[in-house]
Amino acid sequence: MLLGRIIGVHGVRGWVKVHSDTKPRENILSYPVWWLKTREGWQETKIDSVQHTAKNVLALIDGIKDRDAAERLRGTEIAVPRDQLPPTGADEYYWADLIGCEVFDLAGVRLGSVTRLFETGANDVLEVRDERPLEADQKRVNGPNILVPWVRPEVVVSVDIGTKKIVVDWDPDF
Repeated sequence: MLLGRIIGVHGVRGWVKVHSDTKPRENILSYPVWWLKTREGWQETKIDSVQHTAKNVLALIDGIKDRDAAERLRGTEIAVPRDQLPPTGADEYYWADLIGCEVFDLAGVRLGSVTRLFETGANDVLEVRDERPLEADQKRVNGPNILVPWVRPEVVVSVDIGTKKIVVDWDPDF
């Protein structure tokens, strides 16, 4: 399960800055072993030391001893095996489980599938690839994607991870 990515370096001793998708963001530091997606594929990596500051989550990765080695990890994705994650509660979902879900409106019209989620500050947002059929002379009102606020239950009416189906009360042309 993806938890974040390495976004930069800190100092000269091999520390990396980490963008964390966990809530709170420093939760990524509670996993002593990360899987890093390198050019050679996924590699299990031990974390030697961790810190969090007001602005950054920092990690010292086993075998990374200087700034140059740390810099080569910039952009690397960080993951942990799914079975290491805590179970979700009722009406809680991991974002990764929502990616690929098909989204339908209240009338049962398929709007498309979830391509990603992101935070806005006010609420999270589902980005849905607009897959509604078009007539030959039609164009997409809002481009190739529909943005749906993750507001439960007013907008996101139901979620069924088992069938990968989300029902929303949302005008896709809004």
